[in-house]
Amino acid sequence: MKQFVASAALVASLAAPAVAQDADTVLATVNDKEITLGQLIAILDSLPQQFKDLPDEQLFSGLLSQSIRQEALAASLGDNLDRALRLQIEAQETAMIANFAITKATDMTEEDLRAEYEKTYGNAAPQPEFNASHILVATEAEAASLVAQLAEGEDFAELARTFSTGPSGPNGGNLGWFGMGQMVPPFEAAALALEVGEVSPPVETQFGWHVLILNDKREVGPPAFEAVRRNLEEQLAEGRAQSAVDAAMAAATIVNSDSGVDPSLIRNLDLIAD
Repeated sequence: MKQFVASAALVASLAAPAVAQDADTVLATVNDKEITLGQLIAILDSLPQQFKDLPDEQLFSGLLSQSIRQEALAASLGDNLDRALRLQIEAQETAMIANFAITKATDMTEEDLRAEYEKTYGNAAPQPEFNASHILVATEAEAASLVAQLAEGEDFAELARTFSTGPSGPNGGNLGWFGMGQMVPPFEAAALALEVGEVSPPVETQFGWHVLILNDKREVGPPAFEAVRRNLEEQLAEGRAQSAVDAAMAAATIVNSDSGVDPSLIRNLDLIAD
């Protein structure tokens, strides 16, 4: 008998029509205004991550209750909306659509990023990198005195620790590795002119007077893809966003009226008050 009851229940459940559960599924109505599953999904997608981490049951119940309350409150006003509110709603709707257009334009795949990497670095020649130390002092005379002491065999690191006013002084003046464009032009030119182990004449920059020693140099190829992935994403997104704006502006009919409006009126809220 129990087996017959179970089988009958199974047949009944299989015969019952399945309830649709898609974006158009209606969860509640407020004054004939439908609240759908798709609306809750869209609301959740716009929330900060800490809300998305809540349990599904809590999110579903909370968002549905909130949506019902909001629909009831909105309906209680009917068409009695302030002019300022209507203008704000229009502006926010336009901004959201414009942001969506940018999001679509800047969508990119892994293949897009690889192509951007190849475009940026594919033909890049190896670039020099330098490992140098320096001693920074206030006057040319001090720098010349240090050059003379080094020529007599004084230790560069010890002189840097004793005389350098730069932050690298306590470290013997060592600056580590740096590439082209990372130092001010006079300093970079001095490093380029040196052979490994050679000391420069006094070099003036906006920071003072420097004496350099080239510890080592090397040629480096382009960076690895993953090392510049974030930069490539930003570079590609910026270019595509600008192209989308340029195309939209070119396709639009834009007329700027020569109204002579006083710019200070933009702060006058009385102009949009009912």
